[in-house]
Amino acid sequence: MPVFPEEPEIHESLPGPGVPFPRESDAQALRAPATGGAPTITPTTVAAPVTVPGPRPAPPRPAAPRAARPGPPRSVPKPGPAPRRPAAPQVEVQRIAATPDLAVERADEAVDRLLDSGRDPAQILVLTVGEAHPWQQHELSFGEERYWAQLAEGGDVFYADAALTRPVRREAVVLVVNGGTPAGTAEAYAEALGRATALLVVCGDAGPATTEAAAPGRPVKA
Repeated sequence: MPVFPEEPEIHESLPGPGVPFPRESDAQALRAPATGGAPTITPTTVAAPVTVPGPRPAPPRPAAPRAARPGPPRSVPKPGPAPRRPAAPQVEVQRIAATPDLAVERADEAVDRLLDSGRDPAQILVLTVGEAHPWQQHELSFGEERYWAQLAEGGDVFYADAALTRPVRREAVVLVVNGGTPAGTAEAYAEALGRATALLVVCGDAGPATTEAAAPGRPVKA
């Protein structure tokens, strides 16, 4: 059997001069003589670094809300002028000088002129202050029902008392001042003026006095 030469025993050598030991404890362990064997290296426990508690960082402050930028001022519509109310229709007033005895005759002439000028008969109303107009008396002879039916039909000139209580309005009203007291004629004038929508013809003395005298039978504007 072949004989192999013994391998030389390798002894751990100390570091040469000038070579520092890693730690002082390691150097002491290496210098210690071995008792019955190879030198024992004692592990060194390195203490973990101690963390010193410090002040905790404060939580981030919420950002301050941005102030709303002022926008352009709202334009407030200016109140416009108040709507004008439609003016009440102006009623023309014509006066015909007449005594109470001739007032009816002058009124008939005024009605004829209105018809000749193209006025619709259904738009003419004749009111008497004193005694009823002869045509009114004629129509009443057939009974009041027939008389008031003519007013409802509205197809012809209508004759009535100035104290008429029914709501009647027509374009042209002829007021016949053939009697009555001054207070009665003044009230009849106001009623006739309220029933006319365009023209009031006054035959006789009623209503406000005018500065211009009227010739008999000819109308004069008040």
